[in-house]
Amino acid sequence: MTREARTEDLPKMRDIEVAAGEAFRTLNMGAIADDAPPSLEALTVYQQDARAWVATDSGDEAVAYILIEVVEPFAHIEQVTVHPLHARQGLGRKLIDKAALWAAARGLKGMTLTTFERVPWNAPYYARLGFHPVPEHQWPDALHQIVQSERAHGLDAWPRVVMKKNL
Repeated sequence: MTREARTEDLPKMRDIEVAAGEAFRTLNMGAIADDAPPSLEALTVYQQDARAWVATDSGDEAVAYILIEVVEPFAHIEQVTVHPLHARQGLGRKLIDKAALWAAARGLKGMTLTTFERVPWNAPYYARLGFHPVPEHQWPDALHQIVQSERAHGLDAWPRVVMKKNL
């Protein structure tokens, strides 16, 4: 099941992020695994603005989540993360589909994201979901700012790509 995130989900969302980050160690990307999860304060902003959803297990416990920014005229996937014990069950896709419905209802043209180009569960996964690379000259200013912020955070130590899917 997918639903809007609740206040009580926020600590679990941080736990999901930490657990999922461990997979990056297998790719010699320990710095990504060691990166702190979003703060409770940051998650609260998404949750209170109704821009955070979770996928839950049979006990209604969050096992995956997605966070959305609005980068006109697109919904930007800030983060989508699935706990490794619940991977390969289509939860990421379900959350992206939920966010796409939310974006379409608001008249947004599509969805964007930034991701690691060569990580199998990143760019290749999104390509299978219909996202395609976007050349830099087509990025809106707000997307340029997101990429700059990611560079300042050191994410460009590995090849990155901006991707888009039209709705």
